[in-house]
Amino acid sequence: MKYIIPFLFLIATFPATAQTIVKQDAGIKQMVDEVSAKNIEATIRKLVSFKSRHTLSDTSSKTTGSGAARNWIKDEMEKYAAESNGRMTVQFDTFTQPKSQRVDKPIKLKNVLAILKGTDPNDTRVYLVSGHYDSRINDVMDANGVEPGANDDASGTALSMELARVMAKRSFPATIIFMTVVGEEQGLYGSGNVAKRAKAENWNVDAMLNNDIVGNTYGMETDLKDNRSVRVFSDGVPTAATDKQVAALKSLGGENDSPSRQLARYAKEIGERYVDQLDVKLIYRRDRYLRGGDHLPFLEQGFTAVRFTEMNENFNRQHQNIRTENGVEYGDLPDFVDFNYVQKVARMNLSVLANLASAPAEPQNVGIITSDLTNKTKLKWEVPATGKKPAGYYVLMRETISPYWEKKFYVTDTTATLNYSKDNYFFAVQSVDGDGHESLPVFPKPVR
Repeated sequence: MKYIIPFLFLIATFPATAQTIVKQDAGIKQMVDEVSAKNIEATIRKLVSFKSRHTLSDTSSKTTGSGAARNWIKDEMEKYAAESNGRMTVQFDTFTQPKSQRVDKPIKLKNVLAILKGTDPNDTRVYLVSGHYDSRINDVMDANGVEPGANDDASGTALSMELARVMAKRSFPATIIFMTVVGEEQGLYGSGNVAKRAKAENWNVDAMLNNDIVGNTYGMETDLKDNRSVRVFSDGVPTAATDKQVAALKSLGGENDSPSRQLARYAKEIGERYVDQLDVKLIYRRDRYLRGGDHLPFLEQGFTAVRFTEMNENFNRQHQNIRTENGVEYGDLPDFVDFNYVQKVARMNLSVLANLASAPAEPQNVGIITSDLTNKTKLKWEVPATGKKPAGYYVLMRETISPYWEKKFYVTDTTATLNYSKDNYFFAVQSVDGDGHESLPVFPKPVR
């Protein structure tokens, strides 16, 4: 085993205060810089102009309703695809939603997917970024009101579209899908259809990033503006885990080391590497109280997924009829969106997607050897099954009480022995290429 000083990471024992020195990929940084607040604003205002994007709204009009909105989104995505030299294709993901509590009759619904095909035929990984384009007001069944949905969730839709615009001109070994989905407010139906399709068609979904309500910087009960913090929600015990898998995770103390938690930590490290004045806040919950989002159907299908949301929500702006009462303005209007903040969250998403899609796949069969009573830690793993071979690997380490990985050890073998006790620390392993792009970390399983 060979140790070298990590060239992308200066060991930080206290992440909140320590300075971290990183090497940015120039290509990723250029893409990050190309994300435009002006374009995001224009997209949000255009989506609001359709009056209503309610899932049950009109689909025949060319100017109002969800049908006009989805057609416009697809047309815009196809413009971006024209810059991809054939790598990006755009499609409607069409399905019929049966009658349900919030759907009064069977209805044909359409998500919009812009698929940027990976360039490595041996790399089967798929990454997804999503926002939902449907909107609502007080009455969830009112399909004909004025339902602007500027922040919830034209902000996430505009983010996904802006990333498609910027990234279509580039190529990555793995595939990236930019989604705008319908039916979120009625029951997560659009994302549910994509998640079921991904499972049925054996998509190798490595990570799903859901962006929902990512445009407000003022909390409802305070005038304090926070335009640098974004929350990332992730589940601990995996939603789709079997009883046996849950028992194994608990026996290791690994309730905080699910794949989604690793993705959340990854988003913090990479997002803050590329985006100035950004704090990615890890929230150890699947979602907020009384709410849910489009990452949940992916978790239910066993995929790794997280949700990004602004730090302090203003509930006077969500699911509200437009009105003024007692001097308080209600309604989800574009003038209440901080477009520069959406730009910052979009840049974070882009850096995470680009770094993941450029990196080697995760190491396979990562194990921590438990056959000996020792105060050292031995780990072993196998090279990724698909895609390019890594230049090396990072062994990550942190104290059991720490939310963040605190140390990285670079090795070129597929084994590592550390002078730290496996009883006192948590470990993980990630692949890295010669340019410093890291895969998601993999939490080891006990082996003898």
